[in-house]
Amino acid sequence: MSDFRKIILEYYSHSPELLKTLWIHSECVARKAISCLDRRGIEADRDFVYEAAMLHDIGIIRCDAPGIHCHGTEPYIRHGVIGSEMLKSKNLPRHALVCERHTGAGISREEIIDAGLPLPHRDMLPVSVEEQVICYADKFFSKSRRLDEEKPVEKILLQMAAHSQDSAARFAMLHSRFGDQDQH
Repeated sequence: MSDFRKIILEYYSHSPELLKTLWIHSECVARKAISCLDRRGIEADRDFVYEAAMLHDIGIIRCDAPGIHCHGTEPYIRHGVIGSEMLKSKNLPRHALVCERHTGAGISREEIIDAGLPLPHRDMLPVSVEEQVICYADKFFSKSRRLDEEKPVEKILLQMAAHSQDSAARFAMLHSRFGDQDQH
């Protein structure tokens, strides 16, 4: 397993505001993902889920998103593929896949091409249970508002539908697998 703390500090120690944003967001995602697995009794590599959730947004450091203290040059939509490259260079291929596949509720090759997104033309959809639960948990927490405030499912579905009906449908499927059965 990785020493995710050392990796995060390697890239973020010079940017305390961004480090705080990344850390709080990632910790909320990690806790939510583990909670979803526990509540549903789903078998998964929980140590990996925690680590990968802590590293899933590592690529934001290179993106242009001043509202969340990111002063890089890349479009924000690329943070997953950037993070994937960063973690592959650390010999963390499973963690890299989580980075690449967590954006939205995953992004299909067709969606990338149809929307003209500046991403490689391939499916970036969460496959393993670990990838799926992190992708799901990530949607509940913003990096631009109150970091530890959990969004309601209805709001997430509306936000996803504003981007694409396919994305909203994928989130609904993830919710049926990982969500609180009392939430609709």
